Amino acid sequence: MKKSLLLRFLQGCLAVTLGVSLLGYASADQHESSHSVDPALQAVIGGEHRSAEHKARDQYRHPAKTLTWLGLRSDMTVVEISPGRGWYTEILASYLKDKGTYYAAGPDRESDRAYVQNLIKILDEKLTSNPDVYGKPTITELAPPHKTAIAPEGSADMVLTFRNVHNWMSAGTADGVFSAMYTALKPGGILGVVEHRGDPATPQDPQARSGYVTEEATIQMVEKAGFKLVGKSELNANLKDTKDHTKGVWTLPPRLRLGEVDQDKYLAIGESDRMTLKFMKSKE
Repeated sequence: MKKSLLLRFLQGCLAVTLGVSLLGYASADQHESSHSVDPALQAVIGGEHRSAEHKARDQYRHPAKTLTWLGLRSDMTVVEISPGRGWYTEILASYLKDKGTYYAAGPDRESDRAYVQNLIKILDEKLTSNPDVYGKPTITELAPPHKTAIAPEGSADMVLTFRNVHNWMSAGTADGVFSAMYTALKPGGILGVVEHRGDPATPQDPQARSGYVTEEATIQMVEKAGFKLVGKSELNANLKDTKDHTKGVWTLPPRLRLGEVDQDKYLAIGESDRMTLKFMKSKE
């Protein structure tokens, strides 16, 4: 993103009242809001290791409430799938460093794609630059069908993925990814999925080229791997997102693919409408 666009986005974020109703976000129901956030998790989210740019996006991503609703605890073994540039990594690795274990299931390190190698470099530098903040996380590879050992089999209490399902659909690897998650989890382990939510009235593109995926399609893919859906949350919903944008989900912040064109309109919408789903691996 160009510097001027980023500045305008951050200014817009900071100018918005923290009350999510003004953004058109659906509020969490009483059950969701009854979950108390661990003060240690809240402290990590407010930590100095997180940039102002990343903190400005908390109002759209609700990390404290999302992770609490999913059942995250500081003593868990957690695998984050496709951590990208590490927005959630900064929170998870830091929160788990003393009592838990954090695995970052990144891309294929043998890839010849410059974009992939850049992501690997960013993740490596982030996780090794400050051991006092991030501890000693383990970086693994996820590249089905050949590289699927994201953590020792049956070792993880929780697997988390944020806005990645559309990428796996595009690459044709969704089945392999969800199978790898199932293998890594303990019986009774939790899979948390946050994804750009498509319009249920629009037929699902098998390659999800708009970046949007319907809840129905997502649930079908995950349950095909053996998981059972045990909860849905509206914590990351955005009622302002019409889901019919020229450049798909990337029309919206933070990407703003159209540049200056209708930028104020898209800044006012905010980040995409997102489903937040909780699945469980069979206890047997």
